[in-house]
Amino acid sequence: MQNASQSAMPPAANQTGSRSKAPVFVLGCPRSGTTYLYHALLSAGNFAIYRTESEVLHVLEPRFGDLSVARNRQRLLEAWFNSRLFTLTGLQRDQVETRVMSECRNGGDFLRIVMEETARHQGVERWAECTPDHILYLDRIRKTIPDALVVHIIRDGRDVALSMERQGYPRLLPWDRSPRRMAAGLYWEWMVREGRNGGSRLGSNYMEVHFEDLIGNPREALTQVGNFIGQELDFDEIRRVGIGSVSEPNTSFQEESKNSGFSPIGRWRKFYSNQELSQFEALTGNSLREFNYELESTDHFPSRRLSAMRAQYHVFFRAKFYARTRTPLGRLFVTKDLSWI
Repeated sequence: MQNASQSAMPPAANQTGSRSKAPVFVLGCPRSGTTYLYHALLSAGNFAIYRTESEVLHVLEPRFGDLSVARNRQRLLEAWFNSRLFTLTGLQRDQVETRVMSECRNGGDFLRIVMEETARHQGVERWAECTPDHILYLDRIRKTIPDALVVHIIRDGRDVALSMERQGYPRLLPWDRSPRRMAAGLYWEWMVREGRNGGSRLGSNYMEVHFEDLIGNPREALTQVGNFIGQELDFDEIRRVGIGSVSEPNTSFQEESKNSGFSPIGRWRKFYSNQELSQFEALTGNSLREFNYELESTDHFPSRRLSAMRAQYHVFFRAKFYARTRTPLGRLFVTKDLSWI
């Protein structure tokens, strides 16, 4: 599969050095392989080991508000210290609290302080982050962590939708009686497009990689990512260390994954009926083609009903995100209790 990177050229030699210590964000629509690549980076070495998603921009900042206000920073810390988000850093409370209270003014500052302290504690130079939903926050990342490098993973939406459906999301509109994978496909389409739009504003600090290339041609794909982030990614060493999903696939298809012939690529061929595939490709076919995925069905034109469905979900996704990030209602979308993360 041809790489769809908008930063296909390797960085110039004088940029490589500056990239070698920059933070790396591995982002994309949920169930697209972000955890796999993130764990590959951790397995390669020189990155802080933090085996969870930080959720800083997606959950913490909307929930606790303007972090330039000291009271909000204190409230955030109290909740965060009582969650696994803190315990997985391996830090002591005083290693974080003083810096956050004196230096933090926004979510980007909080994430940078926490991960810098984690890296220092572990004796490594770099840190990476892999909360998939942060693909929607690229402008926020660019503003608050301007040297961040973003790797956007794109995966075939037909496979993503199957996996999301097994996880029980996204939430369906009350009147929608279609299989959940249809709404999941529209969510995939919306997230990938939002990520690409945000990535266009990051310039040379943004690249795209296909999940199928990471699995099917890992040495070449990892070489491209390594050139982008300014660090060698040795596939053999990554496999030897094998942190997390590098050794144990993070899949929604646990039973199927036990079979010797199991592959995470193209399993939609087994799980879609002809009618479902035709409907899915009518809904998302333009995006599938744009992202370099071939269509299977011959009827690619959505009916009036499917066109209305697509428009309704895109409005719903945008409105929910706007309310979460731009209005006080954002606090209603997340809870102060972080134990569920």
